[in-house]
Amino acid sequence: MRTNIVLDDALVEEAMVLSGAKTKKEVISNALREFVITRKRLNLLDLDGKIDFSESYDHKSLREGR
Repeated sequence: MRTNIVLDDALVEEAMVLSGAKTKKEVISNALREFVITRKRLNLLDLDGKIDFSESYDHKSLREGR
């Protein structure tokens, strides 16, 4: 998707240095990706205490097959 926006040049430069991104497009894509991942994690935290697992549930045994 092509979009024209005005960005804070200093902020973009700092993000490029911190991320190692070589282009503005790359740094913006990385920032959006991280934003989405962070928001999804926050949504999972909203479930804390709302799910009751069975007493016999063993999450470690599910990892053995990997």
